[in-house]
Amino acid sequence: MFDLAKVQAALHQFGLDGWLIGEFRGSNMPGRRVLDFADRSITSRRWFYSIPREGKPLKLVHRIEPGALDHLPGETIVYLRWQEFEAGIAALCAGKKKIAMEYSPKNNIPYIARVDAGTIELVRSQGCDVVSSGNLIQLFESVWDESQWEMHLLANKNNVAAYDRAWKLIADRIESGKPVTEGDVCGEILQHFAEHAMTTYHPPIVGVGPHSGDPHYETSPDSKTPIKRGDFVLIDLWAKLDQPRAVYSDLTRVGFVGTEVPEQFNKVFKIVAAARDAAIAYVQEAFASGRPLQGWEVDDACREVIVKAGYGDYFIHRTGHSIGQETHGNGANIDNLETHEDRLILPGSCFSIEPGIYLPEFGARSEVDVFVDWSGNVHVTGGPLQTEVLPILAK
Repeated sequence: MFDLAKVQAALHQFGLDGWLIGEFRGSNMPGRRVLDFADRSITSRRWFYSIPREGKPLKLVHRIEPGALDHLPGETIVYLRWQEFEAGIAALCAGKKKIAMEYSPKNNIPYIARVDAGTIELVRSQGCDVVSSGNLIQLFESVWDESQWEMHLLANKNNVAAYDRAWKLIADRIESGKPVTEGDVCGEILQHFAEHAMTTYHPPIVGVGPHSGDPHYETSPDSKTPIKRGDFVLIDLWAKLDQPRAVYSDLTRVGFVGTEVPEQFNKVFKIVAAARDAAIAYVQEAFASGRPLQGWEVDDACREVIVKAGYGDYFIHRTGHSIGQETHGNGANIDNLETHEDRLILPGSCFSIEPGIYLPEFGARSEVDVFVDWSGNVHVTGGPLQTEVLPILAK
């Protein structure tokens, strides 16, 4: 439900005069969610909603759809002609110098870049400075409440148990001389999810050998690639409780089909683990000292470890992503590679830390989730941190 008082408090917090949210034919899903509009019908004409730092909001709607924003507080301006539309925008911008919109300078963060250039030009023509609503969006989209944190912990517990089941399936089949494939393990994990009332948007990744070196390798229960003694195996799985407003747990672990792990695998994995730990420590230090923290800083702290070890060219994705009701949420990512993530990491938000080194023969990744609670305490979920490659056949 839309909470005007909370939005206006956020505008004070970020030093903004207002927030102008608008769309055309469903073009602004983050804005729709903030306005409790996500499940409502898509309108055929443009509408805008102007939220001032103080006072009553103002609506701009077309005469064909005058009730489009009736569920929201504020006064309504109805337009028909384009001249009336532009006059309405002027009224919505009046008295405001700094206005937030779903805009990203240079399209640096495409997740929030939902407003077209022409609309930005129109608003700026009113003498307004348009800034990104990125931190506002994540405040309402990506900050969890206590019940979501509890659902994450249960999802995490079930996901950790899924690894035990996956490794056991591989070991049992290998030791009994029966074949086992990537698809068999994938299907076993999906069965585990079903038995624990979990849901996911996509099957997990089960990658053997060179497949583990592909960060977005596609696995399904029909995958026929065999898993044999001496193979390196990466499993990346993600799921959430099958309940309203549930949030994801997203983890990656690696194993070796044998009793002793060859040094080549542990050498690379230990570099990955050190990078993971450096990122976690950086987050912990920032919140312990009360220092504002942006996503790009954490990516740099993590990536530096892998670059110094000589594997920088093999770490080919960002360090982590926002986690929410979608696996890849709308909060700050841990990224200074694909984008320069300058959004703040906010208390109450969750994100993954998942560095990887991807070589032609195999790829090693370690993924855990980090939740910063409302008091700034940093929680790492995913079970005990993996410190070396798991010997799957060891007793």
